[in-house]
Amino acid sequence: MVSLPQPTLPAHSDEPPAEDIILEVDTHKDVHVGAVITVLGALLAHKEFPATAARYRQLLACACSFGTLRRAGVECTGSYGAALARYLSRENVQVLEVNQPDRAIRRKRGKTDAVDAAAAARAVLSGRADVTPKTGEGPAADMRVLRLAKESAVKARTQAKNQLKAVLLGVVPALREALSKLTNTALIARCADLPDSGDAAVFTLRLLARRIQQLTTEVAELTRRVTKAVRRCHPQLLDVIGVGPDSAAALLIAAGDNPERLASEASFAALCGVSPVEQSSGKTQRRRLNRGGNRQANAALYPIVVTRLRRDARTRLYLERRTKQGMSKREIIRCLKRYFAREIYRQILPASAPAAASSSAA
Repeated sequence: MVSLPQPTLPAHSDEPPAEDIILEVDTHKDVHVGAVITVLGALLAHKEFPATAARYRQLLACACSFGTLRRAGVECTGSYGAALARYLSRENVQVLEVNQPDRAIRRKRGKTDAVDAAAAARAVLSGRADVTPKTGEGPAADMRVLRLAKESAVKARTQAKNQLKAVLLGVVPALREALSKLTNTALIARCADLPDSGDAAVFTLRLLARRIQQLTTEVAELTRRVTKAVRRCHPQLLDVIGVGPDSAAALLIAAGDNPERLASEASFAALCGVSPVEQSSGKTQRRRLNRGGNRQANAALYPIVVTRLRRDARTRLYLERRTKQGMSKREIIRCLKRYFAREIYRQILPASAPAAASSSAA
């Protein structure tokens, strides 16, 4: 059994020390590397351990043997470190998301998992790592996996449709002429019912058509489940003009099941990549487009803007006013994304959240 403390460390007393400690874990697919430091930044121990539930318990017990553990920094809380982050949160340990070490520091000190873990622990200690990760449990987590399956099904269906059209070009002229006049829906239904004539092209058409039908059924079922999940947690979000189930799910996934971790609507806008970024130097004062954030959430805001420009009178008036001021339509859409992110944030903000966060968005 691999334990966290190093063999060369001095023996500890039977009574646990009262000194606060900080744990940081550099996560990988099969193994994690943990490091324990004091509140003064001194490294106490670091060790590699397998990514299993039993070793998570051993990690926590070994870390607590050095002192009182209240904070832990975990890398990749949305992927490799998700299970560990959930376990530590359930054990009343505050989990903070830690980004990868600075490249300049990495070039100077080298790259090892132990060095990365110690550097991340000091990032938690200094306050540079102050982001609370998503809980990974709840409706938003369910929507994430459902949308993942739906996107792959839609992609596979589109690929199968293109392949069917390509195969159709090589069949006998009589069959091609009969099928080419049909709509896509009728074409797929007709190809799925083609008799087995021994011809490879006909067999492939029938196989692809049935695959498309199966994928269409999967997409419809996944859409129904996503819509149900959205209505269960935030039904009022679908009442906003332009917000459909897919857009709502993408924005809820970005916020997570604990949106109270976002300090303000500006934090949510930055998360969606719609907040402008300062790029000023000397006498030049300007802002540039934010290319960061959750790009799926950013993309989800675009159809909302397009729908509002078509159906919402206030949005059309805003477009006319900004156009007269000399702004391009692309710039106006960017501004509208920012405004709609504020509106969405107010819809998903928990009722128990402080009023100050809502008032600051006004």
